Amino acid sequence: MRHNPFILGGEEIPRGTQRRVEIELPSFYGTPTSLTAYVIRGKKAGPTVFISAAIHGDELNGIEIIRRLRQLHLLTKLKGTLILVPIVNIYGAINLSRYLPDRRDLNRSFPGHSKGALASRLAKTFFDEIVSQCDLGIDLHTASIHKDNLPQVRTNIDNEYTLRLAYAFEAPVILHSELRDGSLRAVAQDKGIPILLYEAGEALRLDEKSIKIGVKGIINVLRANEMLPVRVKKSSRIKPVLTKTSKWIRAHESGMIQTIKQLGDVVEEGDIIARIHSLFDDQSYEVAAPFDGIIIGKTQIPLIHEGDAAFHIAALKDIQIAEERMEPFHQDETLMEIPMVDERIV
Repeated sequence: MRHNPFILGGEEIPRGTQRRVEIELPSFYGTPTSLTAYVIRGKKAGPTVFISAAIHGDELNGIEIIRRLRQLHLLTKLKGTLILVPIVNIYGAINLSRYLPDRRDLNRSFPGHSKGALASRLAKTFFDEIVSQCDLGIDLHTASIHKDNLPQVRTNIDNEYTLRLAYAFEAPVILHSELRDGSLRAVAQDKGIPILLYEAGEALRLDEKSIKIGVKGIINVLRANEMLPVRVKKSSRIKPVLTKTSKWIRAHESGMIQTIKQLGDVVEEGDIIARIHSLFDDQSYEVAAPFDGIIIGKTQIPLIHEGDAAFHIAALKDIQIAEERMEPFHQDETLMEIPMVDERIV
């Protein structure tokens, strides 16, 4: 837990106040550029948590999640400090690009260096100014371009604290995720700062269901972290599907892909999940599930080449339980509703 004084971007922010802070970044071809952060400080002491989006500049769902989150009156009852960063990679967002102008991936550039390339400098500023001040982070992502992800939380499920918060989030799936060199999550973990990664939807698109699950999930995590009051009336809870391993299924032929199974579908080993039709003759090829699992990602481009990633499947041990837990995601959007302003809380 962090203590007073709380300083961000050289500005001291007292308890019980809200501020928009602009942190100077390297100029964009001579144009002054800054990292925008919204700081909400409760009157009472508590953990410091950051919520970040658009580390990849074309991942837009997280930007909208943070916009809606900022408007919730419920945050006036916050205990501790919340830092909201709607666009980390402002350079990529300007160009609707996943990467920075030099084609570097910001999420492979941490912890960064003050005299490094643009990605390295941005990584260092974001980490030093914001991440290093926090006890927990939630990083919002989508699939890469031309792919779609089922809403899911990725974290280290061997960590009891992050696993408890991942369950609290109530996304359909929790996936154990190994750390990658240079990623925000890897460097933060080395510094003792756990991070939940929320993956949902497509790049350059807004998906309403993914956004609603994301907003509600963040509120759930803040409640589980004792930063927001609990609800008097318990709502129906979604119990996520927990999975430890996943694999991208790649096309073994080229052609036009006809998908049969969709995101969130539970499949058994041998189930036909797609057919690939040859472009130059009448041949068709079946794509089968190699193991029991749930589809958590898929390509959105009908034209596919041999070796392309087509479906991302998370492995399951119990299909029946998974099917039962996926029913709310497929059928009941009311379970994604966020608390209203006048909701009774204690």
